[in-house]
Amino acid sequence: MAVLDILVYPDPRLKQISKPVVQFDDSLRSFVLDLEETMRAGPGGVGIAAPQVGRLERIVIVDVSAKPKIKHHGRLILINPEIISKEGSAVGREGCLSVPEYTGNVARAKFITLRALDEFGKSCEFQMERYEARAVQHEMDHLDGLLLLDRLVSRRDLFRRQTQEAAASKPKPS
Repeated sequence: MAVLDILVYPDPRLKQISKPVVQFDDSLRSFVLDLEETMRAGPGGVGIAAPQVGRLERIVIVDVSAKPKIKHHGRLILINPEIISKEGSAVGREGCLSVPEYTGNVARAKFITLRALDEFGKSCEFQMERYEARAVQHEMDHLDGLLLLDRLVSRRDLFRRQTQEAAASKPKPS
């Protein structure tokens, strides 16, 4: 397994549309392991999409299970995912491994029904809500060349991340 290089905005490959996966073999499963290791090596990442490492195929990994009190389906490998229904809308703050210096407020569906294949080509369907649904929608956007920057509620809803160095140098209230 290997930690792959993550493409960072404004890399033009992040704006390309990914192709469906057609071959489910050991090479695909090996890539999925590398992609997952890359996600877990990042700071607090709960998802990653293949285009973020330069592979323009419709592959997403999402795992929100480390977040307490979040309803979830565990570690998900989603290949050729499709949202087949959406319901509700909520605005939430999102970050992205490919836009490391910013977070932003994005409107997403609260509830989704999702159909996808796993790394062996087996079909699966999930009902997702809130945080997990948001994470999946965020990662699926990468498959269509979209970043959180493209989904901001407004220009005022983009925020520079505070680095640990900057936070440490701020005077503490007495």
